[in-house]
Amino acid sequence: MMTSPHSISQRALGVAESATLAISAKAKALRAAGEPVIGFGAGEPDFPTPGYIVDAARVAVDDPATYRYTPAAGLPALREGVAAKTERDSGFPVDPSQVMITNGGKQAVYLAFQALIDPGDEVLLPAPYWVTYPEAIRLADGVPVAVATSDEAGFQVTVEQLEAATTNRTKALVFVSPSNPTGAVYDRERMVEIGRWAADRGIWIITDEIYEHLIYGDAVFHSMPAVAPEIAGRTIVVNGVAKTFAMTGWRVGWLIAPANVTAAGIRLQSHISSNVANISQRAALAAVTGPMDAVEEMRVAFDRRRRTMVRLLNEVPGIQCGEPRGAFYAFPNLTGLLGRDLAGRSAETTMDLAALLLDEIKIAIIPGEAFGAPGYARLSFALADEDLEEGLSRLIRLAT
Repeated sequence: MMTSPHSISQRALGVAESATLAISAKAKALRAAGEPVIGFGAGEPDFPTPGYIVDAARVAVDDPATYRYTPAAGLPALREGVAAKTERDSGFPVDPSQVMITNGGKQAVYLAFQALIDPGDEVLLPAPYWVTYPEAIRLADGVPVAVATSDEAGFQVTVEQLEAATTNRTKALVFVSPSNPTGAVYDRERMVEIGRWAADRGIWIITDEIYEHLIYGDAVFHSMPAVAPEIAGRTIVVNGVAKTFAMTGWRVGWLIAPANVTAAGIRLQSHISSNVANISQRAALAAVTGPMDAVEEMRVAFDRRRRTMVRLLNEVPGIQCGEPRGAFYAFPNLTGLLGRDLAGRSAETTMDLAALLLDEIKIAIIPGEAFGAPGYARLSFALADEDLEEGLSRLIRLAT
């Protein structure tokens, strides 16, 4: 039986597909078909999950306690572990009652907006931004208000820009450091200034700390509620094990908030997914309470690849790339490639350029349009060194 397009809800029709997942899926499909595609799109480590975490999951498989439902808020031991880990790594003391375990960081983002935003509420969203933020805001019937930043300013928003974008409908600010997609890392002084401004304005902050351990050079990670305690009572922290511990497929994240907000999120989750898979929760518990040696080994490798990527991108005629200080992405300016003859073709937008590069030299990038930044693109350096160098060498040859 055919389904009328009018049967689909306007809410579902209004959500854009994740560009990062879509392009990564296309690249994987081409590679499976035998094409020599190198993907710079994936936002996930290429390393295996550390062995001690996998071992904890194996033990959990044989434990009958994991065969049943757990509380919607998550395993009590994991909530306690996340609270302890947060104080250890961020200097932000947290009670386990403030912690809710979610199906990945993405669900934590979704639930944060669902718990906080009423129809018509505006959410300040510094751009470039991760592709999911505006969609999650709209799914809560909120209004994303993009606040453009520039590479000259290190892709960091100022209090003056935020103030200019604020109205009497402004409810929250999305604050991300280290940033996906730019790799920007805010210094303590700027973060304190923004936190105090938000507190004075009565604005909530939703801060995504998923890349907290992926910091390079002289950059230092700071947590907003730790360095600006006056905003702690109006802050929601989103985090998870995916990036730090190479656990994207395990789907464990968390939300930390004032107790009433966390309770609202738990009520929502109880009707959405009940609880996170128990075996994954036991693996996550091993991650947040275990040693950090493997995490540091991965960070060192990402740092090496980061420097290689920036060097090679800046060798491409028409590309300018600043140095990311966190996460595992570069965010180069590609406007110098637009309108040029590239293998007998030209691209007028970075969306067109991404298609051209996939067709002509078999590399996959995420165009800046997906992040609210036309003219740029996100390239992940979470891939093998040889693939990174080969892919960027193809780009150099194409543009030279």
